[in-house]
Amino acid sequence: MKRRSEGGVDGLILLDKSLGSSSNHALQQLRRLFARAKAGHGGTLDPLATGMLPIALGEATKFLHGLLDADKTYEAKLLLGRSSSTGDAEGELSEWSDPQPHIGRLSQVVERFKGSYDQMPPMYSALKHQGRALYDWAREGIEVPRQARHVAIHQLDILDMVQYAASKPAMICLHLRVRCSKGTYIRSLAQDIGEALTCGAYLAGLRRTAVAGFREEQMLSLEKLEPLDFFERKARLLPTDSLLLHLDRIDLDLNAAQRLIQGQRLPAAAHGARANTGLVRLYRPDGQLLGTGSIDERGVLAAQRLIAQTSFSL
Repeated sequence: MKRRSEGGVDGLILLDKSLGSSSNHALQQLRRLFARAKAGHGGTLDPLATGMLPIALGEATKFLHGLLDADKTYEAKLLLGRSSSTGDAEGELSEWSDPQPHIGRLSQVVERFKGSYDQMPPMYSALKHQGRALYDWAREGIEVPRQARHVAIHQLDILDMVQYAASKPAMICLHLRVRCSKGTYIRSLAQDIGEALTCGAYLAGLRRTAVAGFREEQMLSLEKLEPLDFFERKARLLPTDSLLLHLDRIDLDLNAAQRLIQGQRLPAAAHGARANTGLVRLYRPDGQLLGTGSIDERGVLAAQRLIAQTSFSL
């Protein structure tokens, strides 16, 4: 029997990924809910992390690459006083080192990690060495050479610090907000802060709250989506062009739209483009997204990535 969703399910869901679920598992669950084979996510989250996992469906998958390069915001909980072999709660923990004597330097130490610097990726990561993920080597007890990656931490704020005096040993949990560039490992940041404090630290909790310009309040969980019928779920999709709102918009007449679809090039200025615009988003005369285009140094507009088109006319 033909699935009724096979036509026209295009758009973006900002999934609130649950604890313990892999990004791929969450993606497969969403594909099931929308009965759509074509889907992709905009940046992996570890199973121990929760929060924003952008998932594109249908034609929206063509524009996900921008999210992979975008800044991301996290809320992280660090437990001070021990380091971990994996950088998080799943690893083997070191001996206890009382963090109390180092708390006075906390703000000063955290401040050091703002800005750009080279960060060493953790061994427990999905980066590849000789075709195998680093975590596979790490599980065999083998440490392989890694290359530091240039990252940028734009915002690093202490939100809270909780001391659990009743616990033995007394534990301190540091709650941070981090806005950072792609490729930043928050587990490595936790380890680096612990080393700088000389008492050790590891990541006890992580939640992604924003990707690019998308906000936490826009997220939807699987638990909220599952009870809805197909059409209610479809109504929750953000439009495909929500992935392109950072680009200048050009509205095309019928002739220009059809010429671009046929692979022809056009003078950009004749269609309202600003000089030296670069990449732009293009719209059909009926207001629907046509795709993206690029404008070269001569002011010539060419189609860059177009979505599948239904027929249209004035």
